[in-house]
Amino acid sequence: MRVCIFGAGAIGGYVGALLARQGDADISLIARGPHLAAIRENGLTLETGSETFIQKNVTATDNPADLGVQDFVIIALKAHSVPAVVDTMQPLLGPDTAVVTAQNGLPWWYFYGIDGIHKNKRIDATDPEGHIWDRVGPARAIGCVVYQAAEVTKPGVITHRAGDRFPVGEPTGERTDRVSKLSQLLISAGLKAPVRKAIRNDIWVKLWGNLSFNPISAITGATLDIISGDPGTCQLARSMMLEAQAIGETLGVDFPIDVDKRIAGAASVGAHKTSMLVDLETGRPMEIDALVTSVQELGVITGHSTPAIDAIAALVKQKARLAGCY
Repeated sequence: MRVCIFGAGAIGGYVGALLARQGDADISLIARGPHLAAIRENGLTLETGSETFIQKNVTATDNPADLGVQDFVIIALKAHSVPAVVDTMQPLLGPDTAVVTAQNGLPWWYFYGIDGIHKNKRIDATDPEGHIWDRVGPARAIGCVVYQAAEVTKPGVITHRAGDRFPVGEPTGERTDRVSKLSQLLISAGLKAPVRKAIRNDIWVKLWGNLSFNPISAITGATLDIISGDPGTCQLARSMMLEAQAIGETLGVDFPIDVDKRIAGAASVGAHKTSMLVDLETGRPMEIDALVTSVQELGVITGHSTPAIDAIAALVKQKARLAGCY
């Protein structure tokens, strides 16, 4: 089995290191710059709370054409980076290649594999002009939700902070042979990767927090404990989440927990900076479209107004533009 991790940064490097150590598949990494050079020279180092290991002789390149056709391509880039690499990804894709979308936010394939009036509708916020849909194809897609916190602490070194959940699921809800093989591969590497019949439910539960806490934190500079502990910002996050819930339920999503439990879960993380705030502080592009604009778009599609989401979206986009991050 051949598996390529496209984007071997924090999350991709973490998953890639675990898979390579397990040895049940031929693992390759797409990386770039000093990080790639360090992996080639010293191997990929993974630091966890309990151990540190170095995965030597792992195949790493910045050119997908070096690798050939894969059984699985796990895209571990942020959503806004994916359209730009779709063309360079083509040498990895054969007729049976599955593409695992390990991004936050609403995935570009969201309306594939479901019946009804929205069947095969494309989401412009996450797939401008349908480029990913046309060049990768939704039939290749396997959804997943990433519940890991990790960072590249120096070139070639991934430090894992928390989390080992990586649920996966077909957009159609079927338990196919390919998704079963993927699940078993990830589980054997040490991840909690059950096959979900309704992966969209998992996507929305994580999106709930990302949609609200991320942009509020970027606007205010506050950590999760402050946002959830302040009555004003907590109520604002709650309003955004309820607007999103109405959209999701119209599309058939079953939310397994209520809003207050989701907020409590975020609060329990403590003084944590969201990824959007970190991106703003470091001058990197922010995941606004995948996390916020996409929900606005689905609000229009389903006929739901989103006043709280719209207000926060306008503010965070302006802040990001002024910082050169959008």
